[in-house]
Amino acid sequence: MCGITGWIDWTRDLTQDSSILEKMTKTLELRGPDASGTWISAHCALGHRRLSVIDPENGAQPMIRRTEDDDLFVIVYNGELYNAGELRKELEAAGSKFTTTCDTEVLLHSFMEWGKACVERFNGIFAFAIWNVEEQELFLARDRLGVKPLFISQANGLFLFGSEPKAILAHPDVLPEVGAEGLAELFILGPARTPGQGVYKHITELLPAECMTVSQAGTRTTKYWSLESSPHTENVQETAEHVRDLLRDTTERQLVSDVPVCTLLSGGLDSSALTTLAVRYYEQTGQGSVHTFSVDYADNAKHFKAHAFQPNSDAPWIERMTTYLDTIHHPVQFDTPELVAALRDATFARDLPGMADVDASLLLFCREIKKEATVAISGEAADEIFGGYPWFHREDALNASTFPWSLASDMRASLLAPDVEKWIKPLDYIGDRYAQAVAEVPHLDGESAAVRKMRQMSYLNITRFMPTLLDRKDRMSMAAGLEVRVPFCDHRLVQYVWNIPWDIKTSGDREKGILRKALRGVLPDDVLTRKKSPYPKTHNPNYLAAVKGLLLDVLNDSSSPLLPLIDVKKVRELAESADASSNIPWFGQLMSGPQLFAYLYQMNLWLKEYSISIK
Repeated sequence: MCGITGWIDWTRDLTQDSSILEKMTKTLELRGPDASGTWISAHCALGHRRLSVIDPENGAQPMIRRTEDDDLFVIVYNGELYNAGELRKELEAAGSKFTTTCDTEVLLHSFMEWGKACVERFNGIFAFAIWNVEEQELFLARDRLGVKPLFISQANGLFLFGSEPKAILAHPDVLPEVGAEGLAELFILGPARTPGQGVYKHITELLPAECMTVSQAGTRTTKYWSLESSPHTENVQETAEHVRDLLRDTTERQLVSDVPVCTLLSGGLDSSALTTLAVRYYEQTGQGSVHTFSVDYADNAKHFKAHAFQPNSDAPWIERMTTYLDTIHHPVQFDTPELVAALRDATFARDLPGMADVDASLLLFCREIKKEATVAISGEAADEIFGGYPWFHREDALNASTFPWSLASDMRASLLAPDVEKWIKPLDYIGDRYAQAVAEVPHLDGESAAVRKMRQMSYLNITRFMPTLLDRKDRMSMAAGLEVRVPFCDHRLVQYVWNIPWDIKTSGDREKGILRKALRGVLPDDVLTRKKSPYPKTHNPNYLAAVKGLLLDVLNDSSSPLLPLIDVKKVRELAESADASSNIPWFGQLMSGPQLFAYLYQMNLWLKEYSISIK
């Protein structure tokens, strides 16, 4: 994995601006700690930071290749192609000559051979830009599910792009400004974002499965893939076998690496399945033992209390799986001071306020993993595509007429300063974004109301909630120089499961029932039937006290940039109330009272450190 950036300007000679390119590229140093490279011409400048995974010796970027007709192409690329081997054979048969074993060269030759349609052949996670010197044209593309980010800006006659907003903000012509839409994203949707919304003025994001062409004639965007609805023709047993085969194939593809690979293990269904498949594959290929990593918090066992959104703790189940699989296990534990201190770095990693300690703990976790491995396998997306979250199964969420992970919109809106609420209209904004999402759902003719409702819920989760967690995993892992792969995001698996009827998805009257059935004989029965518990967070009351203190410090400082945006009296009352530790989430499953305080602290930190102008 890597960090990429660059820009196009038709009005001046960019070779005179190499220092700007170097500055933009350097902002992505944490994403690519192993090497740096730039390429610059009159109207196109490209920068790259490299995290070496495949062919560390020969995969330097920007990579340049010529056709037999001497046409020149230059690429910067962030991602992994999991079918690079098959593509390479096909390209070699067509006459391509390779000088490396890295997938970057495969991707570039694919473009040179098949043009812009090459993306339809890729199985992987990617964001890349290719400059065609002869045509003076830049081609950019992003993977189907949006696992890898790609931000763009078309401000002031420039075209800029970067793996993270910080690369674009490093350009002197792009100012850190936020308008009404950006504030609405942060205060009523955050830490989620509307697809394509960059929050900053003049910064947007290329959508998943989109390509963009930039030339002197302008920019043109096309979509090369989307979820398609069709009748499901397989019975329960056939469906389970199909799911198992797809999951095994995608997991084994994603274990290919020239550097150490490990798995993140919580003892839950998803991570246990991927870890088991990895162990079996390593046994078959003679690659030795699999290293596993888990995260926990000081005194969590003492303070944990089960509730609807977090029914049990992970520790006993992690021990169950590591013993069952005989992995080399690395338990990682953090205490409150570390989590609080990491809120700052987590904000800088996102370039935005985020998921508070859920982000911070993941960043710390990834830093520890990086000491032992460069690539990790993680279970993101299983709950979105198989219907595992509580809101898939709660009537109040199904009938809420809003995003089911954002049921506290009224409370959030009430925390705004009255003039800000009037300006950004938060409840109207979230209503419009919800209506936009619902209108996109590809229904089948003749679907019953119940079927339509569940398809709609699945679509919302795949296209609106899943990107939030993928953003989190990308930013926190890459800020530690760690590549995290997500097998459940394989587009073949997502497309297949999309059309599985709800009664089959919930086989055995259980959430993710078809996945459990697919994994019979793979996992122990007690792990198969374990009730879902989300990514662990701290339950230590010291954390609540610490983040309350941080927020109160913000409220007591008259220079805090957050103060003009919020109802200070209401926020203070909330912070000082006895109900602050409520387990009722205001976002997702994990973000309740303590996380709200930390989110507002991160908001103030971001406004201050990024010198944000509200316009």
